[in-house]
Amino acid sequence: MRTPALMILGTASHTGKSLITAGLGRIFADDGWRVAPFKAQNMSLNSAATPDGFEIGRAQALQAEACRVTPRMEMNPVLIKPSSETGAQIVLQGRVWGQVTAADYFKNRTAALFPAVLESYRKLAAEHDLILLEGAGSPAEINLRTYDIVNMRMAHAAEADCVLVGDIDRGGVFASLFGTVELLSPEDRARIRGFLINKFRGDEALLTPGVEMMEERLGIPCVGVVHYLRDLGLEEEDGVAIEDRRTAASEWSGAPDGRLRVGVVALPHMANFTDFDALGMEPSVSLAFLESPEEAALADVLILPGTKQTVDDLAWLRASGFATALAAHTGPIIGICGGFQMLGLSIEDPVGVENGGAARSVEGLGLLPVRTVMEAEKMVRRASGRVDGWGAPSFAGYEIHMGETVYETGSVPFARILREGDEAEIADGAVDGSARVWGSYVHGLFDDDSFRHHFVDRARRRCGLPPAEQHAKVTAERQARIDRWAAHLRKSVKMDLLRGWIRQQV
Repeated sequence: MRTPALMILGTASHTGKSLITAGLGRIFADDGWRVAPFKAQNMSLNSAATPDGFEIGRAQALQAEACRVTPRMEMNPVLIKPSSETGAQIVLQGRVWGQVTAADYFKNRTAALFPAVLESYRKLAAEHDLILLEGAGSPAEINLRTYDIVNMRMAHAAEADCVLVGDIDRGGVFASLFGTVELLSPEDRARIRGFLINKFRGDEALLTPGVEMMEERLGIPCVGVVHYLRDLGLEEEDGVAIEDRRTAASEWSGAPDGRLRVGVVALPHMANFTDFDALGMEPSVSLAFLESPEEAALADVLILPGTKQTVDDLAWLRASGFATALAAHTGPIIGICGGFQMLGLSIEDPVGVENGGAARSVEGLGLLPVRTVMEAEKMVRRASGRVDGWGAPSFAGYEIHMGETVYETGSVPFARILREGDEAEIADGAVDGSARVWGSYVHGLFDDDSFRHHFVDRARRRCGLPPAEQHAKVTAERQARIDRWAAHLRKSVKMDLLRGWIRQQV
């Protein structure tokens, strides 16, 4: 007996597929199903570490959490991490597989990778009652249909019933739904059992005539109209979401309002930008992604985030003027992962990890007395840590990096961390003598409520601001946020219709 499968497709990227999948996962889990998420191929610079040390898309980690199961490598067997306009690192079944160009990947590699995708899917399906698959982009990318392993080819392999999601907030939802279906082959079209309209605002009665016309034209039902839900506080899946993030122009146009201004430098190859979502939810913080060095002068705190191309983004910092702005900044400066590496004395890449096999060595920003040596093997581990001398509580997060730190004489680690599965603590990151500049390899440390609260209070004191009157409880409220989203979907989606499709598959 095969495992039932429901697939969430979208008319385009950023229609809400990832969060719809997560919300449905929580609903089915709460209804007693052993349900798991699956995305054959994910293109994203936002990744997460599984407990056993594999790398998957951050969206699948969130979906696993929503399904109340442990995130696993099989949930996202192919992760594409762009490193340039035409190149990317391929992570296959949780490990670095190679560096390819887009043309080479689609024309020569997908056929070779699909057996591993099927292997992962079958293993996951054998251990669950229901698999919720997520597509990527649009299934109607007709120029790529031959090489597709994530949308309709996977739908056929899983024998999944598919729901097509359209984002009405971006306009043209009826045209995008109709056009997507019309561009599919008859075989593919037969798998689309219904459509869903996401992010609706306003009077639904005004939408009804269009919905009825679409049902008639497409010959499939509308499974729901999901109203836009504000302040959800759950991370988005891909780089498209960065377009919606706060900028200095939108956040800091007026006079300072007493909130701590935290500026995250928007590096060209910025990775894991969701590291700062929880920090941006703090009532006493105004967080913005900085696009020009002039904006850095408005910030109390500057952060260099992670990056897929550390050396290239370091060169960009110098060429853009951000390096000069960082040197002139007198407030706290923080580097996370690749951002931490940039703050050091040098970055050495003897095997060309980021440069197609060609060795190179570059000077760092010189704000921390450490050096980085790139290594071919990627470190992917969950970790917990503590900061000596801060009086700060412990924190938890995960490492995903390809460099190791060499400490110069007199340099001081930022923290001591314990990697999951190890018995002994090791040094992490570095901090300068004044504790104004520090860096860490640990992603997600700002997600930890106790650490984040301590950081905000400490930074506000350093910048001459009064203590925060209140703090956000993001970690404590995370399950409530997922439950809130699931409850919202229960009211909006025809769950009996979805359950009927699933029962027909058994």
